[in-house]
Amino acid sequence: VRNSRDLYPVAIMKLNIAYPVTGANKMIDITDPKILSIFMDKRMSSEVAIDALGEEFTGYVAKIGGGNDKQGFPMKQGVLVPGRVRLLLKEGSSCYRTRKDGERRRKSVRGCIVASDISALSLIASLRD
Repeated sequence: VRNSRDLYPVAIMKLNIAYPVTGANKMIDITDPKILSIFMDKRMSSEVAIDALGEEFTGYVAKIGGGNDKQGFPMKQGVLVPGRVRLLLKEGSSCYRTRKDGERRRKSVRGCIVASDISALSLIASLRD
């Protein structure tokens, strides 16, 4: 016997919110699709008003710093797709650490656009101007 929860899985996203002024960090699990919709189709380093997260976040704006998808692949700035791609990465590239001099490797990374299969999103909060 299946219940309605099995038919319509709930998207859960973890939001890691950093406030650099005080050095505080806060992690929130979000399951409400209306709240998650304020982050959908936004790119990394874009600013989003986070008033919908609750009363303690009114008047704050958050910059999207990055994130991981459900399989753990990191988001990479400059890859303008909402899904996963395989890139040839070299020394100095983000999302890759070389083991030898001159080594390059093809690695899977996520694009910089937030989609529904992101499991963790890093946000940097600041007061609205």
